[in-house]
Amino acid sequence: MNFGRMTPAASALARSGESVKSPALEKPGVPLGRFLYRHPGMVRLGVVILILIGWEILARWFMDPLFISPPTRIVASLGATFSTGGVPAALQLTLFELAVAFAASVALGLVLGLAIGLQPFARRSLMPIVLLIYGLPKVTILPLFILTFGIGPESKIAFGIAHGVFPIIITIVAGVQNLKPILLTSARSMGANGWHILRWVIFPHMIPSFFAGMRLAMSSTLLGVLLAELYVSTAGIGYFTQMFTENFDPTKLFGLIAMLAAMAIVLNEIVRRAEVRFSRWR
Repeated sequence: MNFGRMTPAASALARSGESVKSPALEKPGVPLGRFLYRHPGMVRLGVVILILIGWEILARWFMDPLFISPPTRIVASLGATFSTGGVPAALQLTLFELAVAFAASVALGLVLGLAIGLQPFARRSLMPIVLLIYGLPKVTILPLFILTFGIGPESKIAFGIAHGVFPIIITIVAGVQNLKPILLTSARSMGANGWHILRWVIFPHMIPSFFAGMRLAMSSTLLGVLLAELYVSTAGIGYFTQMFTENFDPTKLFGLIAMLAAMAIVLNEIVRRAEVRFSRWR
C-alpha cells in the first residue's frame, strides 16, 4: 500500500482548495449544543448553580450545622455579618493592605523582571535564586516579618509583597526572554532611546505574560495579607475569620469569605479591563 499517494477524491479536494473537516472539530449540531457553544458563560453559570444546589442539600440534611451553613442562610445573614462590630473597618483595612501590597508588587516585579529578563547573564545567575525563594513556604518565615515590621499593617503589606512579587518577576522574564534581538537592534539603529524601546518594543511583546502574572500576583498577595492577619493581627478580615471559626459561627465565616470572593472578583475585573486596554499597544 502506498501511503505517499493521494486518492483521486483527496486530490480533487486539494485542487479545489477545500479541506476535509473532522466531525469532532465541527460545531455541535443540536440546538442546545449550539447555544452553549456560543454562550460559554451559561455553562459557567450552570456549574456554579449546581455547586450551590449540592452545597444547600448537603448543608441542610447531611452536615453538622456547627461546621457548615447552607448558601441561603449565608446570603440572608450577610447584612448581620457586615453590621458586626469591627467588620466594616476590617474590610477597609484589608482592602487598603491588599491595594498597597499589590501595587508595590507590580512595580517591584516589573523593575526586577525587566532587569533580570533583558540581561542573559543576570537571567542565568539570578533566576535560580528567584525560583528558589518563590518555592519556599513563606509562612515559615512570617515571624521574621513580624520581628522586622511589627504587628501593624506594615507587616501584612510586606508579607503580601513577598507573595505577589515573584509571579510577576517570573512571567515578565518569560515574556521578554523570547524577544528577538533583531527588534532591539533595529530600534536602536533608528535612534530609539531606552523609553522608546520599552514603550514600543518590549512592553507590547510582554503584555500577555505581564497581565497573567498580575492575576497570579493578585491572588498570591491576597493570600499573603490574609495569612499575616490570621496569625498576628487584632484587626482585618483574617482576624475575624479566626474569631468566627473559634466561635463555631460558620454562617458569618462563610459570609466573610463571600465578601472576600467579591473583592477578588472586582480586582480581577479591573486587571482584565486593563489588559484589554493595553492590548491595543500590540
